[in-house]
Amino acid sequence: MTDAVSRSHTATPITDIREERHEDVLALVEWWLGVELDRASASYGNTGSTVGYLTDTGMWVRIQWRRTDRMNGQAWTGAECASVLTGVAKPRLRRSVRWQDDARDAVWRADEMTAVRSPVVSGNGSITHDPHLDDAWWAELKTSLDALAAHETDRVGMRQAHLTLRITEVFGQSVDTGVDEWRTAHADLHWGNLTAPDCHLLDWEDWGAAPRGYDAATLWGFSLGVPAVADRVRHEFEHDLETRAGRISRLLFCANVLRAHARSGKSMPFTEPARRAAEELIDVLREG
Repeated sequence: MTDAVSRSHTATPITDIREERHEDVLALVEWWLGVELDRASASYGNTGSTVGYLTDTGMWVRIQWRRTDRMNGQAWTGAECASVLTGVAKPRLRRSVRWQDDARDAVWRADEMTAVRSPVVSGNGSITHDPHLDDAWWAELKTSLDALAAHETDRVGMRQAHLTLRITEVFGQSVDTGVDEWRTAHADLHWGNLTAPDCHLLDWEDWGAAPRGYDAATLWGFSLGVPAVADRVRHEFEHDLETRAGRISRLLFCANVLRAHARSGKSMPFTEPARRAAEELIDVLREG
C-alpha cells in the first residue's frame, strides 16, 4: 500500500477518469474495503467522473471523484442518504470510504453495494426502439416511485426558482409555472438509470423534493423518440402526469430539450416530439 500512496503524490489534477491513470486509487479502494476489483467489469459514467466494478465478493463498488472546489454536499451524500429508503428497487449500500487527493485536486468516494446484474435499458439515457418491458417491470417501477414519493426528506431534487427560470427562458410568460404539489423524487430518472429485465433504480445523487410527477415526466420525455413507450409511461403514471404539477414537469422537460437544441443545433430523437408536446401542454395549462 505504501507504493500506491507514493504514486498518488506524483499524480496530476484529474479531468476524466476514463482517460487518466488511477490504478493507485483502485489499490486504495481494495485495501480499505478488503476486496478485489474485477478490472474487466469496469463500467464508466458518461461524464468521466465515475466508474464501477464487480468484486470478488459478488458486490459492486462505485468510485466517484469531484474537484475540491466543486463539491456539492447533497449529490455527494445521495447514495448514503438513499440507504434509508424502503420499498424502492435499488442497490443496497453496505459501506463507503472517502478521502482527499491533494495531488489531483480531488475528493474521492467509493461505495460498496449489492450488485445489480441486469444492464441499464439505454446507456445514453434515451431510447430509439421499444425495449419491450413486461407488465411486472412496469409494476415494480410504479411501486418504487410511489414508495419514494411518500418518503419525507429535506433534500431538494428540483427548486421552483430553477423550474420557472428554465420554462420562462424558452416559453416566456406563457403559463403560470407555480407548482402546487411536491413529492420526493429520484430526480434523474432516464433510461440510463433503469435496468431490465429486473427493474432497479440507479444513481441516487440528485434525489429529493420535486413537483409531483417529475420522475414520470422525465422518463416520458426521454421516451418521446418511441411514441409507444412514451404513451405507456403516460398510461402507467396518468394519476401524476395529468395533474397540474405533472404537466408543468413535462413542460420543463420540453423547455430543457429545446433550450439545448437552440444552443447546440443538435437534434435528438425527442427534440421535435418535445416541441409538439410543449404546444399542447401550454394550451392545457392556460385553460387551467
